[in-house]
Amino acid sequence: MLLEAPTPSPLPRTKLGAILSHSEPPSLHNHHAYYNDTDEDDSSHHQRASNATWSPQNIHSFSPYTLSPLDNQPTLMALSPLTKSPWNTQSQIPNNPNHNNTTTNNGLVGSITREEGHVYSLAVSGDLLYTGSDSKNIRVWKNMKDYTGFKSSSGLVKAIVISNDKIFTGHQDGKIRVWKVPKNEKHTSHKRIGSLPTFKDYVKSSINPRNRVKLSRNKNAVRIKHYDAVSSMSLDEKSGLLYSASWDKTVKVWSVWDLKCMDSLEAHEDAVNAVVVGFEGRVFTGSADGRVKVWRRMKEGRRQQVRHEMEEVLLEKESAVTALAVNKECRVVYGGCSDGVVNYWERGEKNKSGGVLKGHKLAVLCVAVAGNLVMSGSADKSVCVWKREGNGVHTWISVLAGHTGPVKCIAAVQVEEREACCMVYTGSIDRSVKVWRVSENAPELRISNKGFLL
Repeated sequence: MLLEAPTPSPLPRTKLGAILSHSEPPSLHNHHAYYNDTDEDDSSHHQRASNATWSPQNIHSFSPYTLSPLDNQPTLMALSPLTKSPWNTQSQIPNNPNHNNTTTNNGLVGSITREEGHVYSLAVSGDLLYTGSDSKNIRVWKNMKDYTGFKSSSGLVKAIVISNDKIFTGHQDGKIRVWKVPKNEKHTSHKRIGSLPTFKDYVKSSINPRNRVKLSRNKNAVRIKHYDAVSSMSLDEKSGLLYSASWDKTVKVWSVWDLKCMDSLEAHEDAVNAVVVGFEGRVFTGSADGRVKVWRRMKEGRRQQVRHEMEEVLLEKESAVTALAVNKECRVVYGGCSDGVVNYWERGEKNKSGGVLKGHKLAVLCVAVAGNLVMSGSADKSVCVWKREGNGVHTWISVLAGHTGPVKCIAAVQVEEREACCMVYTGSIDRSVKVWRVSENAPELRISNKGFLL
């Protein structure tokens, strides 16, 4: 029997905050006091198990229909009070009589819940998980337990990027803060070492009138700083460049070594919701104006200054582009949109549209790639998982259900022992982070090219 997924009506071209008006506070930028930053960063801000709980879950075999977003009441496994207790010290992956080393089930491994705020961003580095929330805190988790944390005095944490010994956090107030990673486990505190742009570069740039952009009749801003929320960041490790996207319609490029602004792009006609470093020197941006653009990086002049040129527009539609992800090995770009679909393009002689992935009832808010797996989180509280086959066809293999709020951020890491398996981390407006095990060999959910569930 064929079940047709309801086709959501496109949303107007608005900022991502308008899509989730209840979860995105207004931007709090202050042009006059940008460098009166009196952040009282508490690098030793520890709050232990009394405020955080980890609820390990058995990896449960749900039927495709039970987990489908078309099912309004997914069947979830009941947990005993002992299992929910923060003092329960059982292993991360609980014993299951149906679980062995060759399991192909996709399911929940564990859940972290905090009372201090909704989760808007996360990043994984080795055995550490970093989460950012609307409480202005960045919490660090190790083995699913509260490890350490640090905070600033303003600005919801919308993006986290880790580069060797530095951590970059993008905030609702338009600032990008830079933190020093501790050198060893004995010292867990994270010290703030600056902001982007640096105070010196900001003052130097503000002196020259050519470095200012006009915001309105009576207002202007320095070109090298964001004057609205930083919505997304992406790192090019090889070139040492950090890209930041903002609701101020620009994308800025920073050196992770000396923290200088290398380039500033007037990228879109509306808020830029996503930026991702791609392949062959390309960078992709997605905006509330409904476009996905491709930018080519180049170097000019004797000083080899970094510059970017807009190469082409991959997508132009009425619905806002909310998230981007790239499979660099297969050279495929994925773009989540507010109409609930994920568009994708394959790079050949020219970028060509590969198709559309349909599985959500509401806006797609985040997208991640790990190997041949593609994961998308949505305002409908679910995570859809697709597998890219060798011929480019995508198979819908799972729906991960369990969040009680919109899934705002996602990260995926391949398991080294089994490349066909990965760990997926999802953060939600329900104040929780969930950890899932996902395998390419899981039972399949088939969808046709018209978006039907087979």
